[in-house]
Amino acid sequence: MSGFEIERKFLVCGDDYKRQAYSHSRIKQGYICSGRGRTVRVRLRDDRGYLTIKGPSQNGGLSRYEFEKEITLDEAEHLFELCEPGVIDKTRWLVKSGNHTFEVDEFHGDNAGLVMAEVELSAENEPYEKPDFIGLEVTGDRRFYNSSLREYPFSAWCETLPAASQTQPLK
Repeated sequence: MSGFEIERKFLVCGDDYKRQAYSHSRIKQGYICSGRGRTVRVRLRDDRGYLTIKGPSQNGGLSRYEFEKEITLDEAEHLFELCEPGVIDKTRWLVKSGNHTFEVDEFHGDNAGLVMAEVELSAENEPYEKPDFIGLEVTGDRRFYNSSLREYPFSAWCETLPAASQTQPLK
């Protein structure tokens, strides 16, 4: 897969997403390089490996170029040896809402306590239905990029967020 991805990111309130999910999987990912908004990532998702290259964000973090290719588990394990320090460990829950699927990431390890949802769109102004667990929008906030969470984990700065942003859904 390659092309521009357009997505919005949100903090998640509560854990209703687990009840609403139709699927979930465990993800481990590392970064071979991350800098100046560009990343090369290796990922294990359950029993499959992926190599992903992302370009710098555009339009306030709403879109960016992405290239992704499935690789063997053996290739992924070897590429993890080349990664920068720090690994992202999360469970991804898939929740259908209207015509879209929200990917809800429940982070583990140093990022435990962070739960974010993303929705991919075909256009920046495409309408979508927000599930009731959607909270504060964090699209474009670099602190919430996985490549940043690897280096500056949520546990190091979570107290700087307003408490209401994680406990109350948006109306």
